[in-house]
Amino acid sequence: MKLYVGNLAWSIDDKKLGEIFSEFGEVSSASVIMDRYSNRSKGFGFVEFADEEAGKKAIAAMNGKNFEGRDLKVSEATPREE
Repeated sequence: MKLYVGNLAWSIDDKKLGEIFSEFGEVSSASVIMDRYSNRSKGFGFVEFADEEAGKKAIAAMNGKNFEGRDLKVSEATPREE
């Protein structure tokens, strides 16, 4: 299950994002989306869980939670539109 995580603090990188969500289950991948020109975080990323149940627990626990001064927005990721 792939989750969208928005409103991230600028200091969060891929490793930290994975650590934040690892308490809910095995994280397959975690990536913060970076601006290709400035190489700075765009403030959102994606976390992928091996187990769908872990993803649902993470959404319930983390959506709206204040982390490093920002309220996270966590939901199931939707496929990119062409």
